[in-house]
Parts: sequence; structure tokens; C-alpha cells
Amino acid sequence: MKKLIVLLLALGLLLTFAACGGGGDTATGDGDRHHLRVGIVGAFNIHWEVIQEMVAEEGIDLELVYFSDFMTPNRALNEGDIDLNAFQHVMFLEADIEGNGYEIEPIAETLISPLNIFANHDRIASIADLQDGHTVAIPSDPTNSGRALRLLEAAGLIRLDPNVEGIPSQFDIIERIVDIEILEAEAGILANMLPDIEAAAINGTNALSAGLRLETDSIFAEDITQGDVSALNNVIVVRTEDVEAGGLRMELFDIIVNAYHTDRIRDVMLEEFGGALLPLW
Repeated sequence: MKKLIVLLLALGLLLTFAACGGGGDTATGDGDRHHLRVGIVGAFNIHWEVIQEMVAEEGIDLELVYFSDFMTPNRALNEGDIDLNAFQHVMFLEADIEGNGYEIEPIAETLISPLNIFANHDRIASIADLQDGHTVAIPSDPTNSGRALRLLEAAGLIRLDPNVEGIPSQFDIIERIVDIEILEAEAGILANMLPDIEAAAINGTNALSAGLRLETDSIFAEDITQGDVSALNNVIVVRTEDVEAGGLRMELFDIIVNAYHTDRIRDVMLEEFGGALLPLW
């Protein structure tokens, strides 16, 4: 009897672990329906809620897994805690793969999000109001930090070494035209810092999640019409093993991509995001 009880307890623990997930494949199937988990960043992802409804008609129960930072979703994908993610541009993805050895890759482009400098309007009204001693916060991850420094240079606040190759850092600043303090912080908390500083360079999703709007709160925007900006294109990313295996999982991913690349989603983005997120199709 004791052996039977021990066996049942062990079986129960095994089932509990399997239900909670221990990495690996999170997709499940129930007859003609399949459950997938997509990682997204920020609370303002209305277009994904519409995609969720659309793919449900195709037999996919798509769970939206919300992250508050940029560093976790790729790790979660690589470890099998989610099935795909959609939050990052190509430059960030490539740097994260190189730095962490992730075996993940893009399968489709989605949108581009111009980086904007947002103002604390209690302190300044325009980019010209920034003065010596003022503070501007920028993202701390290397790719978006370098992107923000380029934006500060375009705004006439700093000058970067013209000979620098690749992504610049603060060490590459050769002149502070306006002697601002440049404070680096995780991208997800920049909007929360804004009441205590003069300005912050915030990406589209986090700005929208914080209630910031381009037409009222932005004082300077990245120009995405000049040069090759393809490295700033956002992408849907999956595990490399799924791409190589093909089969049903890739067919399910294709359904999600095809739902994304529709006029319906384009219209939602243009109506809801006020230019902060621009469709690429």
C-alpha cells in the first residue's frame, strides 16, 4: 500500500511539472486546435489582440505573454517558455544572439518604430529648451543606446566621433554642444523616469504603454526616411530548430504571420498608434 501511495505521489509531481512547463515545446494540440504562446513587450499591443481573434478562427489559441523589459523575451523563447516573440528590431536581435548564443531567428518583418525624444512639459516645451545641466535618459541596452545617441546628435545636442564604426557609445561623444547629462536605464522604465528629468528617448511600444503620444509629447523624432534603416525593422522570431524542422509548427507560424500582414491589422495600427508604430507591408 505504501509503495502504491509513493508511486501515485511521484506521478502527481511529474504531471504537475509537465503542466507548469519546464522548457522545450510549449505548443499543445487538442484535436483541431493548437495552443501557442507569443511574447510581446508593453501593455499597448491592441493589434496582437486582433491577431489573436483572427487566428482563433484558424484553430490556433494564441496566448499573449507580456514582458516589461527587452532582455527577457529572447531568453524565454530560446529556453522554450514561449513559441515566438515580436518586440524587437533586427539590430537588437542580432546583438542579443551574438551576446548570448541564442538559437533563434526572424521569420517575418512587422513594423518600424521611430525613436522619439519625449519631454517633461513641466520643464521644457521643445528640444531648443534643453540647457546645460539638464538630463536626458536613453535606453541602456547597447543597440538602442547607440541609436539614441545618434538621435541626440541629429537633434544638435552632441557630436559623435565620425570615425566610429558600428554602434556608438557615450565614449564616442567628442563634443557636448549642450552640456546635458545622459542617463542610461532599462527601456521599460524610461517613461517612469520622465517626471524627474527633462527628456527621454523612448521607443514606440513603451511610450504608448505609458500614455505618451507623438503629437503632444514628442519634441524630436528619428528620421526613418533617410538611408538604409532595415536594421530597425521589427521582426517575428522563432527558434531555429523549428525553422529547420518545418512541418506543422511552421505552418502554424505562417498562419500568424499571414494574419499580421493583412489590411485589417494595418488599419488598426494606423488608427491606434498615431505614427508610433508603422506597418512594413
